[in-house]
Amino acid sequence: MDFTTGGRLEVRITPDDVGKRVSVRLLTEDREPGATFTDVVGVLTSWTEGALSITRRTGEPVRIAESSLVAGKVVPAAPARRRGPAASAPELDRVAARAWPPVTSEPLGEWTLRASGGFTRRANSVLPLGDPGMGLDAALRRVTEWYAARGLPAYIQVSTGAEGTQELLAAELESRGWLREVSSRMEIAALAPIGDLDADTSAVTLSGRLDDAWLTRYQRSSGEPSPEARTVLSGGPSVWFATIAAEGGGAPAAIGRCVVDGRWAGFTAVEVAPERRRQGLAKAVMTALARKALDEGASAAYLQVETDNGGAHALYEGMGFTVHHGYHHWRASGEDPR
Repeated sequence: MDFTTGGRLEVRITPDDVGKRVSVRLLTEDREPGATFTDVVGVLTSWTEGALSITRRTGEPVRIAESSLVAGKVVPAAPARRRGPAASAPELDRVAARAWPPVTSEPLGEWTLRASGGFTRRANSVLPLGDPGMGLDAALRRVTEWYAARGLPAYIQVSTGAEGTQELLAAELESRGWLREVSSRMEIAALAPIGDLDADTSAVTLSGRLDDAWLTRYQRSSGEPSPEARTVLSGGPSVWFATIAAEGGGAPAAIGRCVVDGRWAGFTAVEVAPERRRQGLAKAVMTALARKALDEGASAAYLQVETDNGGAHALYEGMGFTVHHGYHHWRASGEDPR
């Protein structure tokens, strides 16, 4: 990456560039041979008192002493289109929210407060797409009060790593003591190749109705599923549930869920019984759901996977999914997670 003008390293960023995507080069502390410099790329989220903070696309903040900075420049925003459908991060976040609708919601300016009795962080967190209509400290007080009134910890879902994401909000939350907990990836793919996969879908049953048999395989519904869980799972523009029955009865061998919303097909809750894994069941479920979504006019696919779920990443990468951006759930400090 070129940081030079006329062969000289130059720092071409200032505190006025906070909020922009930058690339910097700095001296390493250890100064080992061959490792004199290191590069950091991300959004410049602060520059005060002789130190910079840059948030990488993964959401990881990096603190840099101004004295170690040897070069830096503003770089173009991460492209909205990679391998896969063209989409912005806010568009995807809104589509995904419609596919996992909360039981209760309330606007706070352009933010959306969501609650569902504690069933998943996604359905019990703020979606902060835009301006809350008041100062940040006042907005955060309103958020914590709103969730406390419902007996829930306050969470805010913050996206990073693409144009239009919220690195600055992440930095502000961190500075106020909020804690980043679970991180996930938003992945996208063209839908038709998934429907064209060589998978045996003959054992897959599709239904537009959530039933008790499907829920017995769903890992988040241990015991009797709550009414809130049923409401969230059943909600969305056009919802389809896939099931592969177990031989001899009992909990299904595999399940999946897909929500069709215009051009988008969102895949969630793809699960396989431990003893039936690596037998192609997940691929069969995905393929059957993709074909149904294609029939309904969808052309693009997305899914959300926690960053530490290596097995799922490998499966979906093999189907053509690539990372679009990341998102993270920040919890108000001092509140107990449920």
